[in-house]
Amino acid sequence: MPPRKVNPTSAGRRNMTMPDFTDITKSAPEKSLLRPLKQAAGRNNQGRMTVRHQGGGHKRAYRVIDFKRDKVDIPATVKSIEYDPNRNVRICLLFYTDGEKRYILAPLGIKVGEKIMSGSNAEIKNGNALPLKAIPLGTMVHNVELTAGRGGQLGRSAGTQIQVLAKEGKLCTLRLPSGEMRMVHIECMATIGQLGNTDAKNVRIGKAGRSRWLGVRPANRGVVMNPIDHPHGGGEGKSPIGGKPQTPWGMPAMGYKTRRGKHYTSSKYIVKRRK
Repeated sequence: MPPRKVNPTSAGRRNMTMPDFTDITKSAPEKSLLRPLKQAAGRNNQGRMTVRHQGGGHKRAYRVIDFKRDKVDIPATVKSIEYDPNRNVRICLLFYTDGEKRYILAPLGIKVGEKIMSGSNAEIKNGNALPLKAIPLGTMVHNVELTAGRGGQLGRSAGTQIQVLAKEGKLCTLRLPSGEMRMVHIECMATIGQLGNTDAKNVRIGKAGRSRWLGVRPANRGVVMNPIDHPHGGGEGKSPIGGKPQTPWGMPAMGYKTRRGKHYTSSKYIVKRRK
């Protein structure tokens, strides 16, 4: 369902759209899977600001999500589809046959009452998690591990789907939503299907206050600052940047590679860079 429009009762609501919540079946979260979430406001453990433009926002509780999907060969039933304030995709509450409860990211089209399972013996079905070696070529997956056993790191936001392209030896080639093609070990787990809430990207915030609810503070442009505060600052009237775009600390802000060498990162497994 596309985002719904609201009545233009004020200037802020005139261009505002709200996400569609018709797929949500339960309003209260599972208490046993809640954890406290401290608001850091962009500060580190020394109290120093390390990320700008963060702070405030509504109080949230963290929902413990099962990114590893390591409960192998034990079937589970989808009991509810819930809203998660910490991400733009919905979450599913699973009841396993041994009595355990877990949250997973909700795939597109998942329904309450469906059976889900993890492991090499699971069928190729929406929501099931299997190692890449057991997934046929061309299949769309999400929540893919980069390191076997570490938990899914790729494809976790709303509407995301990753295509399994090829397998050679112990590596599997994936096409990411960005267009990047990279290789991952075939023992890494992935979940079948596309993630739900595909229209999350089409929601319009509408007003500045709604960004503040989300914990986003105002961002000042460098060109309106003084020279002491930003390399772009100073000049009379509306002045051009003068030189190359920079961060407040003098690092190049466009086209500058910040990724470490191939020996330190997984860059060597990238077959084709993103577009």
